[in-house]
Amino acid sequence: MDKSWIGKPQNTNEYLLGLDKFLDSAFKNVVVEDTIKCPCPKCGFGKWQTREIVRDHLICKLFPQNYVIWNLHGEKQVVEPSGDRDVMQEMFHPENSIETMINDAFGQYRHQAADVGISQPLGSNEISNEGHREDSGDFHDFLKDGSKTLYEGSKYTKLEFLIKLYHIKVYCGLSDKAMTMILDLLRDAFEDTNLPSSFYEAKNTISKLGLDYIKIPACPNNCMLYWEGDSELKACKHCGTSKWNPNKKKKQSAKVLRYFPLKSRLQRLFMCCKTAEHMRWHAPSSNKDGLMRHPRDGEVWKTFDRTHFGFASDPQNVRLGLTTDGFSPFGTMSTTYSIWPVFLIPYNLHPWMCMKHTSFILSMIIPGKQMPENNIDVYLQPLVKELCELWNDGNETFDSSLKENFRMHAALMWTISDFPGLGILSSWNTHTGFACPTCNFDTELCRFRHSKKWCFMVIDVF
Repeated sequence: MDKSWIGKPQNTNEYLLGLDKFLDSAFKNVVVEDTIKCPCPKCGFGKWQTREIVRDHLICKLFPQNYVIWNLHGEKQVVEPSGDRDVMQEMFHPENSIETMINDAFGQYRHQAADVGISQPLGSNEISNEGHREDSGDFHDFLKDGSKTLYEGSKYTKLEFLIKLYHIKVYCGLSDKAMTMILDLLRDAFEDTNLPSSFYEAKNTISKLGLDYIKIPACPNNCMLYWEGDSELKACKHCGTSKWNPNKKKKQSAKVLRYFPLKSRLQRLFMCCKTAEHMRWHAPSSNKDGLMRHPRDGEVWKTFDRTHFGFASDPQNVRLGLTTDGFSPFGTMSTTYSIWPVFLIPYNLHPWMCMKHTSFILSMIIPGKQMPENNIDVYLQPLVKELCELWNDGNETFDSSLKENFRMHAALMWTISDFPGLGILSSWNTHTGFACPTCNFDTELCRFRHSKKWCFMVIDVF
């Protein structure tokens, strides 16, 4: 279809005729309840609108200039025939999401499958990686589960069925007990199925994919973590509070920090075929119009590059932002319980990728009941240690897009928080007349008499 009309003014006949052809094609191929995703700058492909509304929007606002392959509206991208064997296989063998996920986690072990005499359910492309990993045993277990069908004649393997079942649990908020009951019902109804006896066993199978978390006991008063040299202590060395929960008969930690190791998650971004190439996006691209669309276009980023030229010279090095805030997991219920998740944002990615929730890296979950306040530094110790190691020593990583190993380094560029969160993260006093971190040295203190609020009056110097 001719798409030269996209760059023409909205009041021309060519634009209106081309717009009608686009709408005819879109509503013919992709229609959900007589609506399509509106591509106008206002909706940004995020809202489903009727034909009349989409047409009005695209007459008032210009059609997106770079949207020339209408893949969100039914058009398929044509792949040119090539002599490359991998490209031809992708054309004739549709992608399997489960196989892709396993390949991203254990791609370097695929060539070992023939040594153990197990058929490969992961496709035929072989990726070699000379880096050593300690989870090769998990890889062989995955091959065994991946080669077993759920039952004779089933289109699902045991592994694929368990992963899809786990997705249902997460999306619907089902408990572990409910999942165990479902597995019992399925095994009772279909006797020849290869299903685990409990959901605990199913989780052990899925956990071999990696990216698990570490439980670190903490003092109930936020004084210390029971880790590294202090892991064997039974009571807090600062306040003397017992490590154990007095309300439990069995020994159970009174407070537990869930920490998600950072190195393995950054490695997975380069091992995953869908994100590896995008992790180098920030380096070769440049913004010549002077507009700021990404932190890469800001002065802080450019100053950092000039200061740490060795780090900036390698586009595979990772730049991170940190954000945290507290929330009540019980919604609007009358409770003061608050937990604090800490997220990391990889800014190597495109601006339309790095700010999606799927790109956020959950670093830790700081338990409640009260907020950690200035003692948040106690909980950040594991993350700070890993960041220092990634900055100084780096970590051996496999890049699936380049098919090579490299030494990955990482830097925490900045933190993102609201004003109370700034006070917690940086220990800055945000409750007095000198609360503003920018103008506290050049301001006149002013406190409103009735609202009891501080106002910052900036003094202009001419």
